Amino acid sequence: MSQHIVLLAGDGIGPEIIAEAEKVLAQVNTQFALNLSWHHELLGGAAIDAHGVPLPDVTLDAARQADAILLGAVGGPKWDAIERSIRPERGLLRIRAELNLFANLRPALLYPQLAAASSLKPEIVSGLDLLIVRELTGGIYFGQPRGIRTLENGERQGFNTDIYSESEIRRIAHVAFQLAQKRNKRLLSVDKANVLEVTELWKQVVTEVAAEYPDVSLSHMYVDNAAMQLVRAPKQFDVIVTGNLFGDILSDQAAMLTGSIGMLPSASLDQQQKGMYEPCHGSAPDIAGQGIANPLATILSVAMMLRYSLQAPQAAEAIEAAVGRVLDQGLRTADIFSEGTTRVGTQAMGDAVVASLLTI
Repeated sequence: MSQHIVLLAGDGIGPEIIAEAEKVLAQVNTQFALNLSWHHELLGGAAIDAHGVPLPDVTLDAARQADAILLGAVGGPKWDAIERSIRPERGLLRIRAELNLFANLRPALLYPQLAAASSLKPEIVSGLDLLIVRELTGGIYFGQPRGIRTLENGERQGFNTDIYSESEIRRIAHVAFQLAQKRNKRLLSVDKANVLEVTELWKQVVTEVAAEYPDVSLSHMYVDNAAMQLVRAPKQFDVIVTGNLFGDILSDQAAMLTGSIGMLPSASLDQQQKGMYEPCHGSAPDIAGQGIANPLATILSVAMMLRYSLQAPQAAEAIEAAVGRVLDQGLRTADIFSEGTTRVGTQAMGDAVVASLLTI
């Protein structure tokens, strides 16, 4: 049966990295007879330029009908001065909410070839393999009321609301426990229950759900301590579950443990495991158009897409192995380059992954 993918290149380096991911997708589609099809739509700043809104109806309709979505990145200084409600990032938040993509999976896996590229000592990060499960459609990014207002004394005041319902917490907790069951049966829930009531409820609900997973060891940690521990001893963690804001911050921090955020894919899933897949990095407008962006996180996002939404685990494993072989060859984009390796651009790195797939 044919399955269809929507590609959303987005802004900044998005079109460059999606182009390389599309090469890899085309190769595995042929090589493994996957019977996949795909087409492009607009999201973010590119959609604002073409349609005046960051998420056009045509894009949302296509995403709803697709079996999976692959995203590059959105945003950039070009759109920073426009009305906040129609900035590129609002399109990304809205598509996540409209598709109910509540479970964000962000692995932080250190390829052994890149141990020296980490900002931490190799002995601290070698063998790192952790998974952050971030709730993606609730919390302070979506809570109401929100805005900027002027008080009676003329002073401006910004305000946001951090809010989670019990059902939102419960469903992301189930996802995290089930993933922990497939790994090392250890789950850490991150909160700030000592000062935030919303995360006190988070802790209570996650603890209640734990009773349904007696084979998984649950622990709790305040977010400030978790941030410190990620730098001090990151290999103590296996699966981490947390809310939208904390997950956003901690997953970027964990990304740097692996040498570069340009290496890390992510998946955002609904309850049927239909999902949107994207690299963890942003649109990097400072290097857009220069052909130096690292496409590997996007290529590895294709692997996650094949595994979780398209039921093609062999193709997913082939892509991951191909990336490993390319790193073995010493090929590096600028963000992971070190003495003794060969610096290559975006297109050359994508071509190398395709060439590696051909050797299977």
